[in-house]
Amino acid sequence: MSLTYSRLRLPITTLLLMLCFTGMVIGQDDLPADPAAATATEVDAETSAAEPATDPPVSKKAAWVVTIDTWFGEHLVGPLATLFFYDFGTGVPFVVAWLLVAGIFLTLRMMFINIRGFWHAIRLTRGDYDDPADVGEVSHFQALATALSATVGLGNIGGVAVAIGLGGPGAAFWIFIVGFLGMSTKFAECTLGQLYRTNDSDGHTLGGPMRYLKAGLAEMRLGWLGMLLSTIFAILCIGASFGGGNAYQVSQSLSAVKTDVVFLQSYPWVYGLVMAMAVGVVIIGGIQSIGRVASKIVPLMCFAYFAAALWILFQNVSALPDAFALIVSSAFEPYAPLAGGAMGVLVIGIQRAAFSNEAGVGSAAIAHSAAKTNEPVSEGIVALLEPFIDTMVVCMVTALVLVVSGTYNPRIQDPDSPDRFAFVETHSPETVVASVLGSVDPDQPLDEQVDAARAKLAHMVEHKEGAGMTLVAFRSSGFHWFGYILFAAVVLFAFSTCISWSYYGERCWVGLFGTRSSVIYKLLFVSFTFLGSIVTATNILEFSDLMILGMSLPNLLGVFLLSGVVKRALDKYWQKYRCGSLERIL
Repeated sequence: MSLTYSRLRLPITTLLLMLCFTGMVIGQDDLPADPAAATATEVDAETSAAEPATDPPVSKKAAWVVTIDTWFGEHLVGPLATLFFYDFGTGVPFVVAWLLVAGIFLTLRMMFINIRGFWHAIRLTRGDYDDPADVGEVSHFQALATALSATVGLGNIGGVAVAIGLGGPGAAFWIFIVGFLGMSTKFAECTLGQLYRTNDSDGHTLGGPMRYLKAGLAEMRLGWLGMLLSTIFAILCIGASFGGGNAYQVSQSLSAVKTDVVFLQSYPWVYGLVMAMAVGVVIIGGIQSIGRVASKIVPLMCFAYFAAALWILFQNVSALPDAFALIVSSAFEPYAPLAGGAMGVLVIGIQRAAFSNEAGVGSAAIAHSAAKTNEPVSEGIVALLEPFIDTMVVCMVTALVLVVSGTYNPRIQDPDSPDRFAFVETHSPETVVASVLGSVDPDQPLDEQVDAARAKLAHMVEHKEGAGMTLVAFRSSGFHWFGYILFAAVVLFAFSTCISWSYYGERCWVGLFGTRSSVIYKLLFVSFTFLGSIVTATNILEFSDLMILGMSLPNLLGVFLLSGVVKRALDKYWQKYRCGSLERIL
């Protein structure tokens, strides 16, 4: 640790000074050209049905940012989005079906390990079977906390709000179902991470999809395929760690915080610099440092957020039965205009759950491979708690708060055409009322106009809702300061996600370029942390999100092929567990 710190102290200090200077020079390039135009205006409800919604004001950006961002959109984001979300005429995007089928297959293949292994997972996490002499770098709990810190984040706050804003309360039902299925997926990939882990030249654990894809498929005489898939996964994970796991987290948390912290509206680079310094200090120490920090932050932020949410639910306890009924009934509602019907609600729920718990993406297997254990299956069982906590508990509590407080979108619909409506009011910090249909063009088919209007409104909800909608729900409790709990949660969630994804990306980087290059990766990572506060590059960030989804393609293909290995290991372990031959530490 001391050697690593001394090696990184000078380059990181130099980098932070350079970032500070960069922030002072270009840190305000993304501020709106007209500060007054940044505030969304309220549209008169009586005239909004006859006027199309106006696009938000365009921010000033450096020319090089615009050029690069445009190139990403045209040559990378567009083609990849077309591939991942192609529905083959079924209405279900390919990547969504890929994740859903994997969850169903592994739940059945592992004989509902997400149910029968649940109590054992709690005992393992509690440390009942921990042995300090076991091989590894962190405890079961620290590995779980590290992986959770990457998944319990803005998706639980803003993502659920967006899902309900687009698909109605029914989206929460599918988020819950996908979380349940994701427990089995997470078990399989994290068990494989332990089975095929190894050590790098510095003695640190190296495990995850980039290991089990190569080593596991080599055992099946598919070494060429394993090498190809592991390389693709590593490249995608590195890219995802810079964007969706880093810059995007900083950008979104800053957007939520600066609504109340006016200073950051003029000097956003200060937030980025502080976040970069905090992240840099933690990631110097590697997985042990990350595990220690995550094991303290995750319980704290979950408890604070959960306590505030439960208080709101307690205040509205009489509305809970109706809220549950609405969530279930809305899941099969044929009229869900923004989602495109019941199938659209299903798709939105699956997408948001996948973004939230990352089951099938393979990232968590990297963290769990470092856990101290001589029983690989035991760590897989610990890992199945992640989707339960992240999706089935935290996401569902957020959804219930949104529903009982009534802060999901109120819609004014045409009674003769329930799948069309005149306008929707959003719940961002400023009141925004936007027209859906707007003026009708007689030369364009009406169905095309409705689809275009739906896309326009969906885009508005995506960019105006999120944490702002959840904030309204929290403040509906009558305690205005509950909003500050949410702000603190947003910042901590973003920070913890950054430090965990730094480990994921760094392990993949080392797998490709060797241990000595680890310093280069960490410097790049801290740079992207800072850039997330001053550079608004929509297409670049969306490309990084697509890379996270893309990680599921090589990972799940390998998990499918290696599912027999996992099943045999599970059967042997479960037999030992049922016979009482597993040694408990009393």
